[in-house]
Amino acid sequence: MAIQFLRGNPQTPKGHAILVARSMGFAGATYCTYCVVPPIPMSSIAKFIPPFLAAQLPAEQLQDTEVSAEGMPIPPILEEVDNFEYIKALAEHRDDDLCDIGSISSRDDMTRMQMAIAGSQEYTSLYMDFIARVQPEKAEPVSEPLTLNEIDPEELFFQTMPDRQKLAELGKLIGTARYAIEGHDSALLQDTRRKMQRIVHLLADKYRGSDLVAAAIDPDERGAKLAELYLKRAYKLLDEEYADIPAIERSIRELKEQA
Repeated sequence: MAIQFLRGNPQTPKGHAILVARSMGFAGATYCTYCVVPPIPMSSIAKFIPPFLAAQLPAEQLQDTEVSAEGMPIPPILEEVDNFEYIKALAEHRDDDLCDIGSISSRDDMTRMQMAIAGSQEYTSLYMDFIARVQPEKAEPVSEPLTLNEIDPEELFFQTMPDRQKLAELGKLIGTARYAIEGHDSALLQDTRRKMQRIVHLLADKYRGSDLVAAAIDPDERGAKLAELYLKRAYKLLDEEYADIPAIERSIRELKEQA
């Protein structure tokens, strides 16, 4: 079989293609199937298809060994389509390869199934050749994997938080920082600062987390007000309530000018 690309490039196949075949006995008749080469390894496709179709496939394709990629026609038989121009437009819109896999001389199910399988195998072969050329070298394995004791639970906890929860946690820590300042507890203040810095490191710069932390640990009462304003501003950004932000920015500037 000589597969011909009507859309796409045989040197850089996408891994998904509409395969078409023309009828030799019925003028204008066109048959199609869709071939996809899964990027994730899978075991035998036998468990995914009906028994009566599995009986038509080569035995080696039904083994339960894992394979890196196996192109499969969906449906597993060439189906007749009424409008080839529609198929061409569909491939364009979906960014699929469009491949002519030749002419078909019979409408019987077995012939259409065998041709669909053969076309998929050839397309898969082209795709695997392409992947072999562009696949990056495998990274060297880590010599010493991290043990459970080396994993920082606090860092993992902060990383899994959504942004709203990170901001809520910052709000609590602002209160803790002000309590530490009032009680002259330098150890608590430093620990609170460290936690706040770890959280803002995980937030986008637009939230101005560094300014928030600096304000929160400022012993002046103005710092507490600034920290709350920065936090309020962050929530407005998160909720996309942009119209409220200029007034908050103005209040921040006024407080800073009082210094």
